[in-house]
This record gives sequence, C-alpha cells and structure tokens, in this order.
Amino acid sequence: MTSSEIRRHFLDFFQSKQHLIVASAPLVAKNDPTLMFNNSGMAQFKDFFLGNGTPPAKRVADTQKCLRVSGKHNDLEDVGFDTYHHTMFEMLGNWSFGDYFKKEAIHWAWELLTEVYQLPKDRLYVSVFQGDDKDNVPFDQEAFDLWEPIVGKDRIIYGNKKDNFWEMGDTGPCGPCSEIHVDLRSAEEVAQQPGKELVNADHPQVVEIWNLVFMQFNRKADGSLEPLPARHVDTGMGFERLCMAIQGKKSNYDTDVFSGTINVIEELSGKPYGGTMDKSDVAMRVIADHIRAVSFAIADGLVPSNSKAGYVIRRILRRAIRYGYSYLNLTEPFMTKLVPTLALQFAEVFPELNAQRDFVATVIREEEIAFLRTLGTGLGRLDQIVTDTKAAGNASIAGETVFELNDTFGFPADLTALIAREKGLGIDEDGFQKALQEQKTRSRKDAASSAGDWIELADATAGSRFVGYDQTESETRIVKYRKVQNKQGVQYQVVLAETPFYAESGGQIGDTGTLTLLDAGKPVGRLLVVDTKKENDLTIHVIDPTQAVGYTSTVMANEPGKAWGVFPPKSIITTLSNGDKVVSWPSGDGLEADQLEDLFKQSDAVRAKIDTIRRAQIAANHSATHLLHSALRDVLGTHVAQKGSYVGPDALRFDFSHFSKVTDEQLAEVERIVNEKIREDIPLDEQRNVPIAQAKEMGATALFGEKYGDFVRVITFDPSYSVELCGGTHVNRTGHIGLFKFTGEGSVSTGVRRIEAKTALGAETLVNEQMAIVSELKEVLKAPKDVVKAVQDLLTERSALQKQIEALQNEKVQQIKNGLLDKVTQSNGHAVLVERVDVPSADALKQLAYDLKAKVDNLALVLGADINGKPQLAVMLPDSLIQDRKLNAGQVVKELAKNIKGGGGGQPFFATAGGSDSSGLDAALAQGKELLA
Repeated sequence: MTSSEIRRHFLDFFQSKQHLIVASAPLVAKNDPTLMFNNSGMAQFKDFFLGNGTPPAKRVADTQKCLRVSGKHNDLEDVGFDTYHHTMFEMLGNWSFGDYFKKEAIHWAWELLTEVYQLPKDRLYVSVFQGDDKDNVPFDQEAFDLWEPIVGKDRIIYGNKKDNFWEMGDTGPCGPCSEIHVDLRSAEEVAQQPGKELVNADHPQVVEIWNLVFMQFNRKADGSLEPLPARHVDTGMGFERLCMAIQGKKSNYDTDVFSGTINVIEELSGKPYGGTMDKSDVAMRVIADHIRAVSFAIADGLVPSNSKAGYVIRRILRRAIRYGYSYLNLTEPFMTKLVPTLALQFAEVFPELNAQRDFVATVIREEEIAFLRTLGTGLGRLDQIVTDTKAAGNASIAGETVFELNDTFGFPADLTALIAREKGLGIDEDGFQKALQEQKTRSRKDAASSAGDWIELADATAGSRFVGYDQTESETRIVKYRKVQNKQGVQYQVVLAETPFYAESGGQIGDTGTLTLLDAGKPVGRLLVVDTKKENDLTIHVIDPTQAVGYTSTVMANEPGKAWGVFPPKSIITTLSNGDKVVSWPSGDGLEADQLEDLFKQSDAVRAKIDTIRRAQIAANHSATHLLHSALRDVLGTHVAQKGSYVGPDALRFDFSHFSKVTDEQLAEVERIVNEKIREDIPLDEQRNVPIAQAKEMGATALFGEKYGDFVRVITFDPSYSVELCGGTHVNRTGHIGLFKFTGEGSVSTGVRRIEAKTALGAETLVNEQMAIVSELKEVLKAPKDVVKAVQDLLTERSALQKQIEALQNEKVQQIKNGLLDKVTQSNGHAVLVERVDVPSADALKQLAYDLKAKVDNLALVLGADINGKPQLAVMLPDSLIQDRKLNAGQVVKELAKNIKGGGGGQPFFATAGGSDSSGLDAALAQGKELLA
C-alpha cells in the first residue's frame, strides 16, 4: 500500500463515519501568541475545545502539516539520528466537538488499524492514564473497560502523566489519552522480549502510532484544571510511522514518503544510502526531512530571515546544507534540486507547494548560495582561530569563540570540534554551553510574558462578533477579562460580546479607541484601548490601566456643583446603601488593579468607540496596498505575489515575490498607475460571505499561507483591476486615498522585495517636506537655475580637494617614515622601533607601520598617536618573536591598550588598539619598548 493510498484510506474511513474532511492549516500559526508553528493536529481547533468558536461540523477529519522545532515540542536534534522523528510531519486526525467520546474513538481506531490497514493484532499495545493525585484526576477506568474486551488485560499499559496526559502547552485544553503502539521487530526478537516491556522505551521498532486524546479539561495559568464546557475527542496518528508499519519497513525513511527524495540525494552525492548510523546516511536523512519542512514553510508564506519563525526556517535549511557540505561533499546548491520531486509527490494533498515550486526552489537556491559563501568565510575564520589558539599555547578553542562560530556562521559545535580535532585541538565544551545558556536566558527574558486566567462576567460567546465594517461605535458588554504582565508592564485584556474594533490581522494593525463602562446607562469609567489583537477566534482589547479613569454621579461636598466629570487618576468609587456613588482618590496615575477590576464587575454595559481618524488613515493605506499589488503585477509580471504587509495609520509596507531590484523606471510606472486609479475614484465593491469557489471564479487573489473558510469576503476596486480576498477595512472610494508616494524599495530576504509608501495626509506631508528641502537648497546655493547641476559641481570640487588632501597627508607620512628609519635600533637579533608619531588618521598609522616593515628586515615596532584627541596604538612583530618567544601582536596590543583605557586586537603579526585616555600613550610606549627589548 503506497503512502498516498494509506492517507486516502484514512480520510475515506472517517468520511464514512460522517466526518467532514477539512484542509490542513498552514504550518505557520496565525493569531495564536502561544505558538510559532502549528505543532499538532489540534492547533487549528483549539478555540472549539475552549468553547470560543463554532466548528464547521461536530465531526471532522484531516491530515495536518505540523512542525516541531521550537518550544515544548522540539524534535530537531533527534532528526537523522533515529528512524522516526521529524521536523515537519503529517498528523492524521479525527475530531469530535462535543459529539462522540471514548467509545467510538477507541472502536473506530481499532477497526481502521486491524481491518482496513490489516496490522497484526498481536503486535499492537494500548495504554491508559493511570491517574494523577496532584491534579486530582483518577485512573481512566472508562478507557480501560473499553479496551479490555478488544485487546485483553495483558496488552494494556498504565501510563503516567508524562506519557498519557496530553497537553498542548502550559495552559489550554488537555486531557487523558490512550496511545496505540506497534511492535515492528522480527519474530525472533519478539520471542526474546515481549513488546509490552519496550513501549515508551525509545525502541526504534516499538513505536507509538496513534494517540487518542480525550479532551476534558482546561489547564489554567495557576496550574489548576477546570472542566471544559463539553467533552471532545482529539486524535493524532503519525502518518510517517503508520506508513512504516503498513509497508513493513524498519525506518520511516525507508518508506515511499522519503525514498523518492533520498534517491535524488544519492544521485547528487554519488553515494548510496544504507540506512545505517554512518555520517553520510545521517546526512541524507537530515536533508530528506529538512527539505520538506523548509519547502512547505516557504509555500505557506514564510521566508527565511533573521528573526522569529523565519530564523527557525533558515536554521533548519542551514542545518541540512551543513550536513550535505560536511558529509556528502555537496559544495554547490543542492537542496533546490529536491523541490520538484517533493512538489509532485504532494501535489494532490498539499497543492500549494506544486503551485509555487519555482518560487520555493529559487528562494532555497539563493539561501544556499549565501550560506555556502558564509560557510567558506567561516572556515577561513576557523583556520585563523586555530592558528591563534596554537600560537597562544592553548590546547582548546575557547567556548565563547565556538559560540561565536555557531551564532554568526552557523557552525555547530560538533562541526567546529571535528575540524579542531583534525588540527590537533579540542574545544571548551563547558564554555560553549555557558555562552549558549546565557543567550537562551536573554531570549527568554526578552520574550517574557505571563497571562492570568480569564475572569468570566457573562456567558462565553463564539468570540467577539465584529461589527466594525458598518459601525465605529457599539454598545455591548464585557464577556471576560484577564491581567497580563509583559514588557509593556501590567495590561488588561478584555473580550466584548460584539466590537467595532478591528483586531490586528492580514498585515493591518489593530484599532485603538475607548471603552466607556456603563452602570444603569450612566458612565462609571473610561478605558483606553491601546491595541486590538486576535487570539485564535477571540478579539482581544488591550487596556492600559495607567490611563483608565473613574467617573461619579454624586456632587462632591468640597466641590459644590461638580458632577459627571472625569476625576483624577486612581479614583475610588464607593456605592452607598441608597445607591449613590461617592468618589475619592489618592495621588498617582491610572487605576489600581482592584479598582479597575471593580469597574469591570460594576458595569452592566460598555460603549466601545474606535479612533475614527486613525481608522480612516489605516483604511486609505490598506486600499492602496490592493491597488499597488495589481500595479506591480501589471509592470513586473504575474509572478508577483504578496508575501507580507504592514498597514498602519502612518504608512504602508508591501512585501512581494520578485528576484531583482525594481528599477526607478518601474517604480515610477507603478506609482503612476496607482495614482491614476485613485483619481478614477473607483467605488468599493465589498461582498461578504461569498462561497470560496465563487470567489475563485471571480478571479479573487488569495494569499498563500492563509487558511480560508467555506465563505470569504471579497474586496473589489474595478473587477478588471483589483479583486482580492481580504478581511481588512477599506475606503469607500479610491479617491479617499488622496495621493500615493513611494518612500523606499529594497530586499527583505531571498526572492522577496519590499516597497514602502505613504498615502493621504502622510503623502501630502512627505511632498511638502521634500519641497521645503529643495527650497532651502536653492537658498543655500544662491538660487541656481539647475539645483542638481549645482550640487554635482560642489561634489566634483569636493572630490578634487579630497585628493589633494590625501596627497599631502601621504607626503607627510612618507616624511615621518624617513625620519623614523634613523631611529631603528637592534636588540637580540631583531630591529626595534618604539615611537610616538603625528599622523592624521588610524589608516595612516597602519600604512606607516606596513611601510616601515617593508623597509626594515625583522622589525618589531610599537607606534602611538593622538588622533583628534583619541589615542591609537599599532604593534608589528617579526616571525622570530612570534615563533621563538611565542609573542602575539593581538595579545601585546591588548596589554598596552590598558594604559590608554581601551582595547583592540588583530593578527599575530599585526594588531591595533584605540582608547579614551591620551595621557597614557607614553606609558604604553614605555611598556612596549621593555617588552620588545
């Protein structure tokens, strides 16, 4: 049975059990701050388990692309060294949202494995949760009673919390699970030791293939468990392991999931794959695995970069390149050549890769070229490090240096150790681990954020109903809130039953505005919304408590006649027995946490109002990106596809696929087209709840990496020009954009360009600023007829004067050199020169040292100079001092630089240093003279 048939049988089986078959979510997690990548099948359904959203059906099945390379679930370092771990993998799953539970899940799993796939029953084992006293969760008697008549007591294993209680993360949906394991060993091995003893013991042929999770709880921030609103089933079966079991292989990499890719690697490297632990075989497994992860991530809209998810993808790609470079002698781009095979293999189930295979292959190729160049540079750097380490008499390369090679050049510690060992050196492993741990600690601190549990004030709804397309304010109610501690300090997050606030999504930033808390129709407080974000299907209003204000309706005794006003920060509102409210306040800013939470609980309604001026500016920029996208396709070609955007009130940024710089002429043409469309004053045609198939027939542009539902929103500015799927806010007519002006164009990453621009008031301000600059230039240049020519003439004159200065400076240096030659002395077989000199620059000091070296054999020198108030030192050593006395110019200059309160370094024969205290120059030179004697 082929892997395609295995996948098809799974989906057909659950379709016959009345499950809706849904598409995989993209690899990159969207709108979930707890995840960087979708790392399990249940990730896209998380809100359904929590009761925050409505699933498309009560029974669902799918195959989900998953990536486990960061956070709690991280399999990266295991890949290649065993037979069953992967970075990207497929998770086959069936789901019940408050419908069936353990009985059906268990019986259907057994039916599929033994009757459809015909796995031998005597090779299957199951596990059940043994319970946990700390969480007060009992033994899963129900699951045990369901399994016993199917497999018998002898094939049931009791699992602890680590093995049989599934949790997505530190918080969120969780519950006991029942795993199914298969024993793939030979009959002889089975006879020697029962498979039951090897379950969960990391045996490569006794592996878990299916996990049936019974979602019953929500793990809260304080660690406690609370029952979910309804009980759910969440199952996940590793597709690659299933194929290994059904196809009778001993390794996932021996199945047809990977064999096609490995065959290409064999051809490229000229080496056969033997499935062993030899380095060449490990390298082939690493490459075959990593190319899947990288290719699908790029197809889903992510490009390699130096930050966040993009950095993870770059790291995976570079890990594969390193293995090919080091162990398969693949010194030219090779990963890109694997993409066509992969794209065709998955064309039916994941067509997004095949649709973009040329773009994906090109991005990977450019990344390979860049990294192979970096590897070459790194090897050169490592050679110098080896030389310096030996010259210093050390037996190991410093841990900080090993870390620098890893962090800067992508050299893993084991590769550095391998090369060092070939050169007769070791590495300081402890020092490396210390530096690595310090970096991780810094990263954790930078990303530190903690959220309290939600406090519910009303029945949970299916997220916040968004009314912001039609309304800028709305009277609603608080559903729940929670306190959050992050880099911004203490904030509150509030969920409303309905909201006009647009949550950050699709490149458009979130709205800001105010929430006025009402009690019996009267305001009791005003909250400032500083941001609006989306968390799964929830719209989160971020509140700054330092700018929250309390109100009162009672006339103050010390301020007769004052009522219904904003009172000073940290106002305390007290309700009297007769219902009147009295206000008092201490000094300070904002409301204390308990005061703010009292206001949340006191209010029975909320008036939510967005900042309409800011929204209008955002809408102008967002509509401009649609016009820009179409103009780019007209001018550059239909290969242009959106790869990211930023839409704010201040500016817009648009990332798109293109492999060369956009010329000034092309930019001018794009800008002309966009402004032409603005002047046409095209009306907005907004269509909501359009069936996805109908939208595609309309020619609507969709973004790769976005998961669209059955019904979508279509934004059209002239059906023949711009039709896009979009959830953002827009102007009613293109004329409201006013004006469009480019402010920049450049490269973001391989194959992706970025255009920055301004519209409306921002564009008007930009033009006015540029005109003011031109006017000022004319005034400074005495009102020339041609400003450009006048500036060019000045630059030409400046260049000529600069050359004259350089010639005079060189002449001066040569005079200094000739004078210094008379001061050279001899000491212990080598020439010595230690002098303070008057040179115009650090470059001149360096040139002087080299010129002297060329004139004097076996010269050891120390030169000092005060250059514009900054002390500089230069040290030059002959080979005799380096070899016989083990001196190193870099070490010498560092020691001398202490006198001038500075530091420096360089090569063993030449090094320089700078400092901040010129008064120490004479002492540095005296120390240098003593050292070289």
